[in-house]
Amino acid sequence: MAKYDKLVEQIRNQIQNEIWGVGDKLPSLRKQTEISDMSLMTVLHAYQVLESQGWIVSHARSGYFVAPKIPYSSPKNSDVTIQTAEAIDINDFIFDVLQASRTPRIVDFGSVYPDPKLYPRHQVNKSLMNAASTMPTSSALDNLPPGNKDLRQLIAKRYAAQGINVHPEEIVITAGALEALNLSLQAVTQAGDWVVVESPTFYGALQSLQRLNLRALSVRTHPRDGIDLDSLEKALQSHPVKACWLMVNHQNPLGCTLSSEKKKRLIELLAEYKVYLIEDDVYSELYYSGKNPLPAKAFDQQGMTMHCSSFSKTLVAGFRIGWVAAGKMALPIQKLQLMSTLSASAPIQLAMAKYLSTRNYENHLRQLRRKLEQRKFATWQMLRSYFPSSVNINYSEGGYFLWIELPEHLDATDLYQRALKDNISIAPGKMFSVSKQFNHCFRINSSFECSASEEKAIKRLAELIQNMLDE
Repeated sequence: MAKYDKLVEQIRNQIQNEIWGVGDKLPSLRKQTEISDMSLMTVLHAYQVLESQGWIVSHARSGYFVAPKIPYSSPKNSDVTIQTAEAIDINDFIFDVLQASRTPRIVDFGSVYPDPKLYPRHQVNKSLMNAASTMPTSSALDNLPPGNKDLRQLIAKRYAAQGINVHPEEIVITAGALEALNLSLQAVTQAGDWVVVESPTFYGALQSLQRLNLRALSVRTHPRDGIDLDSLEKALQSHPVKACWLMVNHQNPLGCTLSSEKKKRLIELLAEYKVYLIEDDVYSELYYSGKNPLPAKAFDQQGMTMHCSSFSKTLVAGFRIGWVAAGKMALPIQKLQLMSTLSASAPIQLAMAKYLSTRNYENHLRQLRRKLEQRKFATWQMLRSYFPSSVNINYSEGGYFLWIELPEHLDATDLYQRALKDNISIAPGKMFSVSKQFNHCFRINSSFECSASEEKAIKRLAELIQNMLDE
C-alpha cells in the first residue's frame, strides 16, 4: 500500500468513527506532515484523494473540511475505453502551438521543458570544454553506435543502483530520448501496424505514428491510476498490436505513475500477447519522496521492453543526449541509427561521461526535485485560489505538469488562443489525443518560479475561463 493510501485510510476511518465531524477543519497540510511524518506532497495527494471520494472539501485560503456524509465513490473515469485511428493528422497543430510559444516575453506554461534556470549550466559547460580540449582524434569512431563506452557503463551503473541488470552493450546512445523512442518504434513495426498509446498521450508519440504511417489504439488512462489494464487487454485481444508506447512514471500530460503491481501486470500482459513495450521514461528521476520509481523494464524477463530516457529533463535540454536500453533489439536499433543521425554528438557524449563520473549530478538532482516540488505545490495553490470552482486541477506527486479539466462544454484550444494574445502559453488537450475527447483540458508547466508575472498570468487565465463560462 502506498504511503498516501495509508493516510487516506486513516483519515477516512477517523471520519467514519466521528473523530472528525461534518464541517470540522482538518490539520493543515504542513501540520499533517508533522503528525504523519510524511512528505508535503504525500499529504497533499491523500487529501486530494479524500476530496475526490467526497470525504472532505476544500475552501480557498481556508483549508480542508469534513464534507457532508455521502456514499463512498471512486473517481469518475472516462466511458471511452479504446479509440482507434487509422490515420493521424496532428503534426501541423502541434507545430503551430510550439512555434507560438517562442514569442518573446511569453509566460510559457505550455513548455515541455523545466525552467532552464534550474539546470547546472556552468558545471555542464565546464565538462564540455574539458571534453573538447582533451578529445582524442579517434573520438568520432569511438562514439559511433552504440555510443561512448564510458557513458554507457555509467548509465548501466544507474540501472544497477535500482537493482536492474542492463549490460552496457544493450544500451544505445541517441540524440535525445525522442530519437531513442523513434528508433525503437521503427525496429519493431512496419507501416500500417497497430500501436497502443495512452489516452491522453505525449504528443511526440502521435507525431511519430503519423510520420511512420502507423495506426493508433488509444487506451483509457486515469489521471491518478494510469493506463486501464483491462481496456489494454481488450485492445490486445481485438487488434494485432505490434508495440505499446507508454509512459508509466510521471506520465506526460497527466502526471500519473503506475504502481509496481500494475507495472508487473502490464509486463505479464504484453508477454502473453508477444507485444513489445517502448517505455518512455524521461521523468522518473523527478520524484518527490521515497525513491526512484522502478521502470516497467525492471519486471521484464522476456527482453520485450525497450527502455528510453535522456538527460534533457533533468540536466540540460540543448545537449540532446538520450539512450535506449534495448536488450535484444540493440543491434537493429544501431543499424537504423547509422542510416539516420549516424550518432549522437561525440564531444557531448564525452562531456556527459565526465560530468556523470562526479557527484555533481546526484547533488543537482536532489536540489532539482526539491525546487520542482515547491514550485508545483505553489502553482497548484495559486490555481486553486484563482480558477473557478468548476475547473478540476489534477495533482500528481512528481514531475512538473498539472492537468487541468475545464467544464466539458468549453474548448481549451479557444482558451489557448485567447491567452496567447496576452503572451500566455498553455498546452491545449487537442495536442495529446487523436480525438476530441480532451478538447476541454490543458496542461500547465509548474516548474517556473511563482513570481509576480506568473501570478498575473494565472489570474488572467482565470479571468479568460470565467469569461468563457459567462458567454
